[in-house]
Amino acid sequence: MSKRLSPLAQHTLLIAIAVWISGCSAAPPENLPTPIEGYNHTSAAINWFKVNGAGGSNFGPHLGGGSQTCCVSLPTKWRPGLKVVIEWEKDPNVGASRFWKEPPFSDAWNQRMEEHRSHYTHHRAVVELEPFGEFGSLDVHFFPCDVVKVATSNTIYGQPGYPHNEPLKMEEPKTCQNG
Repeated sequence: MSKRLSPLAQHTLLIAIAVWISGCSAAPPENLPTPIEGYNHTSAAINWFKVNGAGGSNFGPHLGGGSQTCCVSLPTKWRPGLKVVIEWEKDPNVGASRFWKEPPFSDAWNQRMEEHRSHYTHHRAVVELEPFGEFGSLDVHFFPCDVVKVATSNTIYGQPGYPHNEPLKMEEPKTCQNG
């Protein structure tokens, strides 16, 4: 005895088959999740940074690489005018608390830390992405005078062909000329 499917069941089955078939031939994605890595060419600490709202790590003066965080969404193909928004917080007096006489985390120490934090500075930059082909991560470079550059290269810092091989230990100028 054969059973026929109801019209609703037939319709549901056809939709399920269409979804299954279309899943097998899906177009490649337009955007990919891309790890973020930071490089600090300054004497300040970078307490945190974000790329298009996605969090990056924190790191001390003149440090970089080795600490990727996930992820910012970037297009798989470069196009002119492609930009990212970088936001960050700097601590200009790195390690000051190691010289404080107050016991760590005491009321007096916490008060002093609150005063210390009041000197942190917040920054924002819109940075154009340079042309890229294949890339592995989005590298964010923090330079003196709050200049930020990004690299989407599949080579790494220090290797020939990497776009921002400036030294990590750069001197801060007495005055800055950017804007």
